[in-house]
Amino acid sequence: MPHSAHLAAHGRPHHELTGDELVAEASRALIAAGEQWTSMREAVFTELARHERPVSAYDIADNLSASRGKRVAPNSVYRILDVFVANNLAMRVESANAYLANTHPGCAHDCIFLVCDECGEAAHVDDEAVSRAVRAIASNRNFKAMRPVLEIRGLCKACA
Repeated sequence: MPHSAHLAAHGRPHHELTGDELVAEASRALIAAGEQWTSMREAVFTELARHERPVSAYDIADNLSASRGKRVAPNSVYRILDVFVANNLAMRVESANAYLANTHPGCAHDCIFLVCDECGEAAHVDDEAVSRAVRAIASNRNFKAMRPVLEIRGLCKACA
């Protein structure tokens, strides 16, 4: 299931944005958060959003370097991706050190991923019951969960 098939706990998909509509919404969300939407941030987000599977900062930097005809430093891409994650425009698949564009930037939720060890696909799933349980575990231990990420490794339907 590609990340664009994001499902909520009730089993119905969220409204998924793609292409120019997604880039425009990401721009609005970032500006509303008090950040700047620069041409470089737009280029990084556009490159990130065109991928169905998690992509690394190095791959984004390489692709931008090739398309722009000048070197784009991975460190610059990492800094921009950090801003995107902090502002809910992107999600980080921790175990792969890779990123996915959030196809519904206005929707705040915890990150639950089903990650295929064979093909690398990462399906993002919303499940409020799981999110509440994870946050309750943290709270019961006097720990404030800021950005819970749960990754379940295994095989997707196509690879199983």
